[in-house]
Amino acid sequence: MNTTARTRTNGRSPAMAPASVPIKILKAIVLLIACGLVVMPFVSVISTSLADQQQITDAGGYVLLPDRPSLSAYSSILAGGVVARALLVSVGIAVVGTVLGLIVTSAMAYSLSRPTSFAHKPILMVVLLTMLFSPGIIPNYLLIKQLGLLNSWWSLILPVLVTGFSVIVLRSFMMGLPPDILESARIDGANDLQIFVRIILPLSKAALAVIGLFFAVGFWNSWFNALLYINDPSKLPLPLVLRTYVVDNARLGAEQLSGEAGVLPPTQSLQMAILVISLIPILLVCPFLQRHFTKGVLVGAVKG
Repeated sequence: MNTTARTRTNGRSPAMAPASVPIKILKAIVLLIACGLVVMPFVSVISTSLADQQQITDAGGYVLLPDRPSLSAYSSILAGGVVARALLVSVGIAVVGTVLGLIVTSAMAYSLSRPTSFAHKPILMVVLLTMLFSPGIIPNYLLIKQLGLLNSWWSLILPVLVTGFSVIVLRSFMMGLPPDILESARIDGANDLQIFVRIILPLSKAALAVIGLFFAVGFWNSWFNALLYINDPSKLPLPLVLRTYVVDNARLGAEQLSGEAGVLPPTQSLQMAILVISLIPILLVCPFLQRHFTKGVLVGAVKG
């Protein structure tokens, strides 16, 4: 009996047959190479941030494994000055923006998920239209100026506090919740606010975790709005400082970095250290939300 016959006898198609040992080894090698290509840039960035000028010069700009690792670049950055202040600004904007965004988005999604809510279809159409049409940079700037939000941190939060995508995903998730639970709560005398706080939000933890991660990453990486609306250097968030120092290759002096004159670490080390600092908060948050991410995206996108 040939291989095809044995496979069909076992109730499996040829595509479902177990892979041979050489194929498994080849797949493992390809996977290891892909993982190495992904991990190597991160290792190089971290290693360069720990290297001194001589190692960077010998390696041609990027160090893979430093011989004499040093934290001088991080100590210079975190001792005070523009980078440390920008880090605090970005953390504050990300935390406040994410919390307010989740509150407003979840409340709006809940109201649009109820068929009996007032004008939910016209409002839903407006939300969908915001995903198709953008007002542009100049109208946005004029609106922020008329509202008196120029040079204010609120100009980085309010314009993106609600997004059509987040509302649609969260609305679809809430529409998929069992209606019997809501009806039972109404029979027990619960009003809409009590149902929303005590039933809807606890049952929507997976979707809220996904939307919260989107908000946090968006606020943390936002630099273009700060470039348009913020003129005070003391109010600049970390992504804009990172762009100025790394992308534009601007040289920050000792007074700007540590608040005191002195010998600075190599420019390449400082650039990579700022880049690492900008990545750490998101890398710390993602593992706690990872178990909710797939469930929230799939259920919120399919149901409703």
